[in-house]
Amino acid sequence: MSYHNGSIWPHDNALIAFGLAQYGLQNHVLKIMESIFNASLFIDLQRVPELYCGFDRREGMGPTAYPVACSPQAWAVGSVFMLLQSCLRIDINALTKTITFDPIVLPVYLDEIYITNLKLGDKTCSLIINRSQYDVDFKIIHKPDDWKIIIK
Repeated sequence: MSYHNGSIWPHDNALIAFGLAQYGLQNHVLKIMESIFNASLFIDLQRVPELYCGFDRREGMGPTAYPVACSPQAWAVGSVFMLLQSCLRIDINALTKTITFDPIVLPVYLDEIYITNLKLGDKTCSLIINRSQYDVDFKIIHKPDDWKIIIK
């Protein structure tokens, strides 16, 4: 066990996934997201810890906890949102009042995402993203009239 030698840091992996998404490498983003999600299934209350040990994966068992890792830990919890942003490829531009999704991929275990009260200045937007047979579907619950949603 080592704090900096071979350990898995969810927030570092989320940053890597975000960078990969910028280059359209969505399959790699999904692999990272699914790995962290699968590890979280074995962690108490699915609280993503600060780090866990980087030992080989054992079938049917969770990651080896690092004994003094913080859980929950703020930047580890934040990694969940960065991973989701990497899958959605969402970009919010306040100057042009546009929300762009380019392109979206969803991990196999995630069929629906419901985004509520997404802050857009002093206004909000809510929408649902669903996996469909061949792609993803959007349902806009509400958005400000002066904002556009672009799906590429």
